Amino acid sequence: MPELAFFSGTMDCGKSTLALQIAHNRSARGLQSVIFTREDRAGAGKLSSRLGLVTDAVEAAPELDLYAFVVDRMSRGGKVDYVLVDEAQFLLPGQIDQLARIVDELSLDVFAFGITTDFRTKLFPGSQRLIELADRIETLQVEAMCWCGARATHNARTVGGEMVVEGEQVVVGDVGAAEAVGYEVLCRRHHRKRMTSAAARAAALSPDVLPVTSG
Repeated sequence: MPELAFFSGTMDCGKSTLALQIAHNRSARGLQSVIFTREDRAGAGKLSSRLGLVTDAVEAAPELDLYAFVVDRMSRGGKVDYVLVDEAQFLLPGQIDQLARIVDELSLDVFAFGITTDFRTKLFPGSQRLIELADRIETLQVEAMCWCGARATHNARTVGGEMVVEGEQVVVGDVGAAEAVGYEVLCRRHHRKRMTSAAARAAALSPDVLPVTSG
């Protein structure tokens, strides 16, 4: 039976890499897909991995009806065996409903990949709707790690190197980004303390914690 599957995790846990691997494996067996993405780090209409892999995709702009797009391609004679969606957290809830309709009415598998919560630990609307509708939800098995070595469960946004917990929900950046807006994955404890790797290094170098020796 076709299904709507949601593969979720933090940033830096290999979601896009897995999406590209699925596309590669199925393409090698003659299966063809429609690949949607939104706000990819490589730019509009691209699905990319931090490992350097990239492929063309359809930019799922807010006004795009995903169901109608797939129906149109099939009606024009295009072969569609399954649908793959990366950065699914950025989709509108209505577009997630369209993905479910693709499964139910076109009998196609839909594989969606996305981050569950934002830098404020709040659910993305697209991810929330996927949790509500998906036939299967899987947490990625490649665990991202906090700077302390614990499993990273939260996404942190940094501005100028400082962690922030307010602002627009969607601001495109990347893990380890050098520009003003960047992201880092943290364990819950250090997310709560707003302790990024940079903050931890600064604390370790603070004169208050340096050993004191007598002259």
